[in-house]
Amino acid sequence: MGESNKIFQIKSNRLEPSKGKLLLSEPLMSDYYFGRSVVLLAEHNAEGSFGVILNKPVTAKFNDVIKDFPKFSTSIFIGGPVETNKLFYIHTLGEQITGALKITNDLYWGGDLESVKEAIYLGLASNDNFRFFIGYSGWEATQLNTELKRNSWIVTNAEKDYCFRVRPTEMWESFMKNLGGKYSYWTKFPADPNLN
Repeated sequence: MGESNKIFQIKSNRLEPSKGKLLLSEPLMSDYYFGRSVVLLAEHNAEGSFGVILNKPVTAKFNDVIKDFPKFSTSIFIGGPVETNKLFYIHTLGEQITGALKITNDLYWGGDLESVKEAIYLGLASNDNFRFFIGYSGWEATQLNTELKRNSWIVTNAEKDYCFRVRPTEMWESFMKNLGGKYSYWTKFPADPNLN
């Protein structure tokens, strides 16, 4: 984690939510899905927002959870509480995956599943350029803005390398330490205040 702190410096914690930004949960959020979570926003507009939780891996292996897929040694993550019976993914392969939607210059959402399988067969897919999620996180039209006013989330920039290379279990804490000030103290709060 020390190395990632040197490489990635977060410049602001007063950003507006938008496609490609990250949401960092406040430390005492006790929700099963969102407690100490880092959420990548794949879309944010007047109709609502959606994205995936980047730092909640499941213990099961990819091919044990996802059937009818080429053998692929990667982690699978809990993306959120919506449509938990479906597979979602982000990647860095851009237009190599037919139908992929740009989130940022470096990150893409989804695309044709057969293109993903082909990328795996051809050895183009790896942990460095794919993340797979069960379910996603979604907010209705004004819901996220309401949660931001209640200080449930901090908005910050997403770095492709950070999203794919920092250990998921260290991601939330690393972002908070990089934000500095009161946010670095948030890492010292117990995840369950009742244990204090």
